[in-house]
Amino acid sequence: MIKADQSLESKMKAIVRDVPDFPKPGILFKDLSPLLKHPELAKEIIEQLVANIAPMKPDALVCLESRGFWFGMPVALALGIPMIPMRKQGKLPYTCISQEYKLEYGTAKIEMHTDALEKGWKVAVHDDLLATGGTADAALKLVKQAGAEVCAFSFLVELEFLKGRDALKSACPNIFSLIEY
Repeated sequence: MIKADQSLESKMKAIVRDVPDFPKPGILFKDLSPLLKHPELAKEIIEQLVANIAPMKPDALVCLESRGFWFGMPVALALGIPMIPMRKQGKLPYTCISQEYKLEYGTAKIEMHTDALEKGWKVAVHDDLLATGGTADAALKLVKQAGAEVCAFSFLVELEFLKGRDALKSACPNIFSLIEY
């Protein structure tokens, strides 16, 4: 139950659901989909994400598939900048650049259209969760390959014990997460 006088972090933690053994045994998955049932909380999340990212003055917001899209598009609209999707391999229809990365439970590959970013742009990267930093690091590499630079990383949830922040901070010290476990 959400109480009006709770902090944003407390409100979110009251709603985020733990799903054991997903997507494989031994993983405790943080399910963010219940947040979407609460429009006032979603609005508060968007406002905080905008407040975190706006001072970096990005030219675009790169959002990672798929849960990064949930809050990424409204954040990009609020900032008045393009939202650039990065998707799993084979999901984008045009010519792409790609980057393989490690997950805490395997490997994957993300892609971005070759014409998605302009050279010299400052880009904020948004995803739902920071775990080991593998996905965000792959996004960083794609942004650099496109000739742009990452000015900030934004996450809803950070799993501190997996040390993803440590993997990213030398490339970009501006790392924001709304809740930490």
